[in-house]
Amino acid sequence: MAKVTVRYWAAAKAAAGVAEEPYEAETLAEALTAVRERHPGELARVLQRCSFLIDGDPVGTRAHETVRLTEGGTVEVLPPFAGG
Repeated sequence: MAKVTVRYWAAAKAAAGVAEEPYEAETLAEALTAVRERHPGELARVLQRCSFLIDGDPVGTRAHETVRLTEGGTVEVLPPFAGG
């Protein structure tokens, strides 16, 4: 298992109640499952609308089960942003 940091932004940060926290997971899917287990409720709903960066790279439309995490990596949780 890779030890990663999950960083929350905007509505995700508000729903989690923290800016970041550590997780152990091999894939993005595993990390998000752990996040939902730790934060049931509003954060689980917010995650449905989020995009994700892994070590600065956008996940895009890739299946979360195929996105491997690396030791010491970072998962950025980005809710939709408004503005112009």
